Amino acid sequence: MGFLEDAKDAAEGVADKIGKAVEDGVDRTKDKFEELQADVDVKRAELHRDVVHKKNDVKKDLRD
Repeated sequence: MGFLEDAKDAAEGVADKIGKAVEDGVDRTKDKFEELQADVDVKRAELHRDVVHKKNDVKKDLRD
């Protein structure tokens, strides 16, 4: 029975390592997604700022 228990322990160890690797992969993917989402939010805010500046410039030119 020693051989079967050793094989079982080895299989459990491999399963644990695979599980941890999958969890790490999922975490890295989520982190990358959050990073990209933050970049999109920044670009959206910058574009909104630029639109507001252009709109204000046009209003100023119309008043003059």
